Amino acid sequence: MNFTEEQIERYSRHIILPEIGGKGQSKLLKSKAFVLGAGGLGSPALLYLAAAGVGTIGVIDSDCVELSNLQRQIIHNNLRVGVPKANSAKQTIEELNPDVNVIIYNERLNADNIRGIIKEYDVLLDGSDNFPTRFLMNDAAFFERRTLVSGSMFRFDGQVATFKPHEGYPCYRCLYPEPPPKGLVPSCQEAGVLGALAGVIGVIQAVEAIKELLGIGETLAGNLLVFDALKMQFRKVIVRRDPDCNLCSERASIKELITYEESCEMQAVKIEN
Repeated sequence: MNFTEEQIERYSRHIILPEIGGKGQSKLLKSKAFVLGAGGLGSPALLYLAAAGVGTIGVIDSDCVELSNLQRQIIHNNLRVGVPKANSAKQTIEELNPDVNVIIYNERLNADNIRGIIKEYDVLLDGSDNFPTRFLMNDAAFFERRTLVSGSMFRFDGQVATFKPHEGYPCYRCLYPEPPPKGLVPSCQEAGVLGALAGVIGVIQAVEAIKELLGIGETLAGNLLVFDALKMQFRKVIVRRDPDCNLCSERASIKELITYEESCEMQAVKIEN
């Protein structure tokens, strides 16, 4: 790929990195990333994927921008309150980097549309805020053999994991086999969340996705990265493939997508030392 002078200047800090170079930047410009949600996690992830020059970015969100979103959803602004989030994200991305082709989906992801959408992308980022969608995304990624970078947050805690069962690593169900019972875990709306935490977790998701697209560095697959903002502490916890996983094991019982009842937003998981 021949770069324009503007592109050489824009991506110069990537191009001078031996691990990326012109070849890697060209690969990014030809890559496709899908982001589920233009909210707290999706906002920083979308911004850095776009800034990096990922050539095609798909974003799905059926909600409109609300004032309470702006504490953490930095891809939006005051002037766009009431505007569909996917449209707002597209406008911000196009203003940031005209190289990026933004495909928006102003709809909810469901069992009927998910596989047809995600199969068009190289890597998937999950920034959803509810368990039914999170499990749906994991299962669809498994069936379509797509790498999934998953992020979550609750109050002052965040988690990031990369799932690649098609390459022998565990899937999300190896970690959490089923959604929790309805009402067991409070939502972020009920419990609150540190706004800047979304930036930390969403940016890590973007870093992981870019590494996966380029094929560089060590993957988070097989690990869960846990961040405690109050202690300013990261921990990496090993996640092993479940030999009895209902989705990705030889004994799997899940053969098609499952639609769960809406239950709650984010899971607060305590991992003992």
